[in-house]
Amino acid sequence: MESCRFTAELWRWKAQDGWFFVTLPEEASTLVRERPRPPRGFGSVRVRVHVEGPGPATVWDTSVFPDSGSGSYVLPVKRKVRTAHDLEAGDPVEIRLEVLE
Repeated sequence: MESCRFTAELWRWKAQDGWFFVTLPEEASTLVRERPRPPRGFGSVRVRVHVEGPGPATVWDTSVFPDSGSGSYVLPVKRKVRTAHDLEAGDPVEIRLEVLE
């Protein structure tokens, strides 16, 4: 299982209030994009996410989605994680991402 670590800024999706994401940096997006996998809806790729500090690490399985236009992938960050780590839009998020497929 391939993985990478990065820090990215949490942002709110303007089209849907209450949805928050981080954009994967180029290295992480390349890891996801180059991994052979079966086709899935919206070009999604299954991943395991570890969010670290402050507080205990939070781990969950989800999917990342291609961001039209940028060539990067975006990761949805659910409310439970944002609350556990006291995260708001604009905050940096420390992430370890594992590609599951």
